[in-house]
Amino acid sequence: MTHFGKGNLIKNNKAIRDKIPEIIKESGSSCNVKTLNDDDFLLELEKKLTEELDEYLENKSVEELADMTEIINRILSLKGISSNDFEKIKHQKFTKNGGFEKNLFLIDTTKP
Repeated sequence: MTHFGKGNLIKNNKAIRDKIPEIIKESGSSCNVKTLNDDDFLLELEKKLTEELDEYLENKSVEELADMTEIINRILSLKGISSNDFEKIKHQKFTKNGGFEKNLFLIDTTKP
């Protein structure tokens, strides 16, 4: 892409946190943003969740886990699922299948 004018144009095309445009402007840069409808933003958040997971797997930063939690919370909101309902779902899964407290690793399974 050809960019005319001052500075380097960086194409981001991704979901961002609400205060990022302000932070960019305070740093002396400029940016273009648009507001997406809920359906489109949900798709972008799903991409963002993958991006944050990849970053966590690369650097093991707890900050990436915090980002993933924020994204998951917004996805739940867009899907109309309250945090209380989500906690109930988590509890049901925990009750049925257990947690990850025992550090179990499944090697194989034999079916009759």
